[in-house]
Amino acid sequence: MAPINQTPQGRIPNDEPTVRLTVSQATIKFLANQFVERDGERQKLFAGCFGIFGHGNVAGLGQALLQAELEDPEALPYILGRNEQAMVHTAVAYSRAKDRLQTWAVTTSIGPGATNLVTGAALATTNRIPVLLLPADTFATRVSAPVLQELERPDSGDLTVNDTLRPVSKFFDRVWRPEQLPSALLGAMRVLTDQAETGAVTVAIPQDVQAEAFDWPVALFNERTWHLGRVVPQPGQVARALDLIRAAQKPLLVAGGGVHYSRATEALRAFAEQTGIPVGETQAGKGALRYDHPLAVGAIGSTGTTAANALAADADVVIGIGTRYSDFTTASRTAFSNPDVKFVNINVCSLDVCKHSAVGVLADARETLTALADLIDGYRTTDEYQERVRSLAAEWDAMVESAYHPGRTGESGRLLQSEVIGLVNELTDPRDVVVCAAGSMPGDLHKMWRTRDSKGYHVEYAYSCMGYEVAGGLGIQMACPDRDVFVMVGDGSYLMMATELVTAVQEGVPVNVVLVQNDGYASIGSLSEELGSQRFGTKYRYRSDRGRLDGDVLPVDLAANAESLGAEVIRAHTASEFAAAIKHAKTSPRPTVIHVESDLMTNAPDSKSWWDVPVSETSALESTQQAREVYDAWKSVQRHYLTPSE
Repeated sequence: MAPINQTPQGRIPNDEPTVRLTVSQATIKFLANQFVERDGERQKLFAGCFGIFGHGNVAGLGQALLQAELEDPEALPYILGRNEQAMVHTAVAYSRAKDRLQTWAVTTSIGPGATNLVTGAALATTNRIPVLLLPADTFATRVSAPVLQELERPDSGDLTVNDTLRPVSKFFDRVWRPEQLPSALLGAMRVLTDQAETGAVTVAIPQDVQAEAFDWPVALFNERTWHLGRVVPQPGQVARALDLIRAAQKPLLVAGGGVHYSRATEALRAFAEQTGIPVGETQAGKGALRYDHPLAVGAIGSTGTTAANALAADADVVIGIGTRYSDFTTASRTAFSNPDVKFVNINVCSLDVCKHSAVGVLADARETLTALADLIDGYRTTDEYQERVRSLAAEWDAMVESAYHPGRTGESGRLLQSEVIGLVNELTDPRDVVVCAAGSMPGDLHKMWRTRDSKGYHVEYAYSCMGYEVAGGLGIQMACPDRDVFVMVGDGSYLMMATELVTAVQEGVPVNVVLVQNDGYASIGSLSEELGSQRFGTKYRYRSDRGRLDGDVLPVDLAANAESLGAEVIRAHTASEFAAAIKHAKTSPRPTVIHVESDLMTNAPDSKSWWDVPVSETSALESTQQAREVYDAWKSVQRHYLTPSE
């Protein structure tokens, strides 16, 4: 046996060039050289790195980012955030606006900085949007343990708070030694560029390892291009889908977010026009077809239009494209109520392809729509069906017009939320972007917003996270500087997280925020009333002499708050003042907040639909008893969709 310090026989000595860098410096250098390519378009995967520094990362990744900025400011630009969760929201919104072809890295310290990432990570993974999380971790050597903010457990020596990110990440790794970094980073890139299985990706790096030096192969830092191909549908899958579609008398297309990520909007429009099949849209799919297209029936499901939901109720074949069929899309599995309904699911994610016992096409949306169009010659829905589609859409549009121009104020004398939405819609340009995430506003926007551009609507509704709005709007404005971005946010979500207004001021990003104050939770208040709970605990009130939260309205001045954060603030009380504020915001180079007080009742048209939220089975309250009767009636028509579509 050869001595262990001798080169094995026949093996060429490793003379690969190396460079000595810390783990943090190597990480930043690697990230700056990652590219993606699709359809011949090549671009950097990482637009930059958001961060908040603490003792866990200031001397590691913080030092590396400083060094990189001094060497090449464009390599991996750094932006200081104000809240760790918000930084993830901004990265997610940016990535969605870029069709998931670009994203940001996010670095935090250990402890609360890391755990603040959990909600943002869950949002990214639920929405299937790539974002790289780089939380610091406690010492790998454990010499100084327990360190500040370390979670000590008597049953585990290697568990840290970063492990809370495991269940909400699509990939998780911890770099205990420098030698592990290349495999961790390459594994992270694999998931970040996987169009079917992407989401939050976490690479935790202990604070001592961050500062440790190592001799890295130079090849690790070569430019690396990740080619994102389009999955072509299998002929057998296409044939089975065609058999179902050709036999359909009342088909309906349901466009989800995958239509946008695949950049399949033109292919969808062409297929719809060729076949005469109407198009309903999920929250993520809204904008796939202009609102005034003859085959557009708008939002579908619990927050849908009466047009889309009427067609869904009768549809014999539902063609879902890039949708995961959330409960809001299916109205908790009551929307598609034809007893013989069958499904065709087109998706790159196998989890979604098999839902509702569908005939599945595991492939890219654009490629599949093109293949179907090439082979479906001769099929077209009847003139009578298309006339019904146009009639239903016109009826709904008239309801929206009435909601936009109610001719009255709310009971409080304030503007109605539907009127505020209408003014923003009518006074903004087709390419402007409306942003929202939680409360009553997303449902009203889904129903009523008239989309005129495929990128003009951005509502985060997979996780429906309060606080996403301002941070998300910042990310979209950064991704689309040639568009005006209007964040629609209620007082509840604003109070959750308005911190990134400061970041927008710092970076000179002129995002616009329409802050609608109605002194309560309009969405949950309405749901509470519907479920027999009498809007309990949903209004911003003093506690009265009775010990209940039903006293006077709290004197909260959110306009003053926004002004204190550095934004330009305009207070609007009337429709004319609000219209003038919108026009000014579109010309302002500063982040602008338009504060408007609205009535707690939103005045949105009813979708004639349902959402499954259980009601107490027994109650002493008559309101709850009545709500339970309604709930039981809806439950009786809920479907499982277990019959195979093939």
